Amino acid sequence: MKRYLYIVRHAKAEDSSSFFGDFDRELTSSGTIDAARMGKFLADKGLKPDLLVSSSAARAFQTARIMAEQLHYEYEAIKTTRDLYDNGPKAYLAAVNTAPEKCRHLMVFGHNPDITYFAEYLTNYDIGSMSKGSVVTVEFTNMDWEEISSRTGKFISYDSPKHLKQ
Repeated sequence: MKRYLYIVRHAKAEDSSSFFGDFDRELTSSGTIDAARMGKFLADKGLKPDLLVSSSAARAFQTARIMAEQLHYEYEAIKTTRDLYDNGPKAYLAAVNTAPEKCRHLMVFGHNPDITYFAEYLTNYDIGSMSKGSVVTVEFTNMDWEEISSRTGKFISYDSPKHLKQ
């Protein structure tokens, strides 16, 4: 049996200001459009996610909600955790390792540089730096979520809003 992990970097967010802390930064209008575009792109490819897990930081959760809408996933069912905010790639691994057994298509939303390191850790594929709003798709064959660790995934694709505009 195959399982698929979609690793999503939040879309473009407003710059830091003295009014809001980094955790509370929201998406810009172009970030909102890019998140919707990526969600539609994945929906058009036939993605029907079983579970969405997002950092509870505003920009990541907004990205997850917008993509959920495009994917016909109930946004109230999005699982949020502060652990995916600035806690390193191990936090992403913990989120994946604790996914329910019945889940076959898992999406995780987070932040750079941790999310890029996590994708490279799983696949041993040199991604560079995930751009805002981008998605890395990873395939796992004959593995439970709890067994996933370093180099156990197969890199399938890297898609970004910039690629969709071309």
